Amino acid sequence: MPTVQKALFNWSSGKDSALALYKTLQNTDFQIECLLTSVNQQYQRISMHGIRVELLQEQAQSLGIPLKILEVPEMPTMEVYEKVMSEVLTELKDNGITHSIFGDIFLEDLRQYRENQLAKIGLKGVFPIWKIPTQDLIQEFISLGFKTIVVCVNEKYLDKSFVGRIIDQDFINDLPENVDVCGENGEFHTFTFDGPIFSKPIDFEIGEIVYRKYEKPEKKDSSNTACDTNDETAFDFGFWYCDLIKK
Repeated sequence: MPTVQKALFNWSSGKDSALALYKTLQNTDFQIECLLTSVNQQYQRISMHGIRVELLQEQAQSLGIPLKILEVPEMPTMEVYEKVMSEVLTELKDNGITHSIFGDIFLEDLRQYRENQLAKIGLKGVFPIWKIPTQDLIQEFISLGFKTIVVCVNEKYLDKSFVGRIIDQDFINDLPENVDVCGENGEFHTFTFDGPIFSKPIDFEIGEIVYRKYEKPEKKDSSNTACDTNDETAFDFGFWYCDLIKK
């Protein structure tokens, strides 16, 4: 009999994570030991998604999987981010974990970065939904009965009207042609609150919708932040966030 591998699952709270976790739980090769989520230390919200920690905890409880929170400062340098991540992953490896699972779909450079960082620690990356066409993924996600709400949109791609919407066929039909239906290029982020992997739906109410724009790092630091990008216009655009409040 093959040995079951102990793994951690990188949980963002969104739809891609949910579908990747669904597929992983059907794979008898792996046993999920914990969910690992990066949280903004200052605001106690999931990085980029803006989800409150208490809703993240509700998800983990409904999923029945222990939660490990990785606290990172606001706009950390790559050095700080990688140091914190390395410490947590090393601790998990010492507890018998051998694999790290992600919900990435097609960003080659991101996968390469993840695999390089894991290799330094002696872990292997697993990508359950890699290279599956995003049109197929979103249709499978909906047909399985998952429910997810858009909590953040990048104004470069979408306007305020898209944030706070449930992803359904109408939402997909309304997306501009240049926007990936899974938001894999960072066009939007989601919070999944129901589906076949949850023992009960996550109960929340919609709070205020806010706009936030991030300041571009100074030139001397621009290549040393965890938000670094090769796109010179990345900081020209802001984000609309929909706050979700636990009931």
